[in-house]
Amino acid sequence: MSIARALAIDPEIIVFDDSFSALDFKTDSKLREELNKQTKGKTVIIVAQRISTVLNADQIIVLDEGKIVGKGTHSELMKNCEEYKEIAMSQLTEKELGGDV
Repeated sequence: MSIARALAIDPEIIVFDDSFSALDFKTDSKLREELNKQTKGKTVIIVAQRISTVLNADQIIVLDEGKIVGKGTHSELMKNCEEYKEIAMSQLTEKELGGDV
């Protein structure tokens, strides 16, 4: 419901604070695909614990104990951020990671 409410008011900036964690992977994927269509030209901030939720983000910020330990795209973080790479490898297969392992 919070996702639907956010889209209904058509804001310029949308913040999803771990809104996708309760969804199964298939629903999460379908919802994000539809959101990409609905949020063109808007700033979207997603707070997430699942790598798959942020995999295609323009920019990912990795926090560890409240400190920024990495910032960049998925590919950049897989090369330059051990914390991100460790989380990604624990959640996704090599195929799902797009060969960035």
